[in-house]
Amino acid sequence: MHRRRKIIGYLVALMAGVAQLPAGDVSATAADAVKPPMVKARAVFRGRAFDTCEAPSLVTLRAWKTSQYRAVGIYFAGAGRACPRQRWLSAAWLTGARDMGWRVLPLYVGSQSPCVRATSKRGVPIGDAPEDEGVDEAVEAVNRAAQLGILPGSPIYLDMEAYDDKDDDCASTTLAFIRSWTATVSHRGYVPGFYSSAESGIRHMERARRAGTDSLPSVMWFARWRVAASTDKERSLAKSAWQPHRRIHQYAGEVVETHGGRKLTIDRDLVDAPVAVIG
Repeated sequence: MHRRRKIIGYLVALMAGVAQLPAGDVSATAADAVKPPMVKARAVFRGRAFDTCEAPSLVTLRAWKTSQYRAVGIYFAGAGRACPRQRWLSAAWLTGARDMGWRVLPLYVGSQSPCVRATSKRGVPIGDAPEDEGVDEAVEAVNRAAQLGILPGSPIYLDMEAYDDKDDDCASTTLAFIRSWTATVSHRGYVPGFYSSAESGIRHMERARRAGTDSLPSVMWFARWRVAASTDKERSLAKSAWQPHRRIHQYAGEVVETHGGRKLTIDRDLVDAPVAVIG
């Protein structure tokens, strides 16, 4: 009976606006039973961005103000991060970056598809309960974002590295996780985004969209290297899908650039999408 009252209270809160629930209060069943509300992004950025494994120091960000980039992707949470030790990343770093005029793209790297292609990511596979895991990791992502001062209305981008989307069983498990993660992030007032290879995860999301699947991510961040930068010409996506202001193109990766005497290895991105609102 106590559990039932919680779910009823949650549904009432949804009708009034975005529900704010204690960690662990949304079960996979509850998340699937209610279609996530459309959470509107509070800030959209159009321009060049870069992402790098470890968030650079504020000194480096200040030096990079001489570059073409005005937004930075940060890997702020998740067990699947290649750089789990983020020496500089904190609430103070985020406010410092904001005050310098930088826009921020928060990336969460959690469990990966069971048929992920990168051997380095095979140690954190989605397990036998993808819906439950999606809820748990979404709660972790939202809680960590809030601790850093990333406010509701901000995007959180789920990083799902390239996987075999043509393996039906694996694709089904992966999609169940993504939908559950997406629904929970949305319920908690954040904008669920999705990063993957254009020729795997992004293609998979487009197939799901055409099939009428709900609870899909609101923003697509697609990796397709060695082509001209464009948010509108990705062949894995229908021209009108995830439009307007809901696309990011990662068009080059693992390149070395130096600005203001500070060198970084980065991926290059063209953005027309939501960015974080820093409190």
